[in-house]
Amino acid sequence: MTLSRREREQFLAEPHIGALSVVEQPDRAPLTVPIWYQYTPGGELWVRTGPDSRKARAIRSAGRFSLMVQRTEPTVRYVCVEGPVTGTAPDSRELSWEMAARYLPEDKVAAFVEYDRARLGEHVVIRMRPEHWVCADLGAF
Repeated sequence: MTLSRREREQFLAEPHIGALSVVEQPDRAPLTVPIWYQYTPGGELWVRTGPDSRKARAIRSAGRFSLMVQRTEPTVRYVCVEGPVTGTAPDSRELSWEMAARYLPEDKVAAFVEYDRARLGEHVVIRMRPEHWVCADLGAF
């Protein structure tokens, strides 16, 4: 039921919607929000967010976060990674394009990037080194 390193890294590299979790306040459950992410097997995972968003502030404070991705068909499979933040940098048009192209049909990418850059405000890129993995393939249950 567990996944090999190659299987879990390949699954994480697929364009799933992630559930990012980060400790925001010590006396509360973690803040958990859906997010687009990018990952290449063996590399760092990265996300884009506003520099003053709740998640960005919580990640800066905690210095780490986790991300869970899953699918339910053709089998129930999930991968969760957790690790330290390795860097935060200003966003760029190229990174915005790369992320949008991962999730949107090719003919929608340019319009989304224009909207993103003009209407959604400044973003930063936060990179994380996957350190701890939890994963499984539960078959066709």
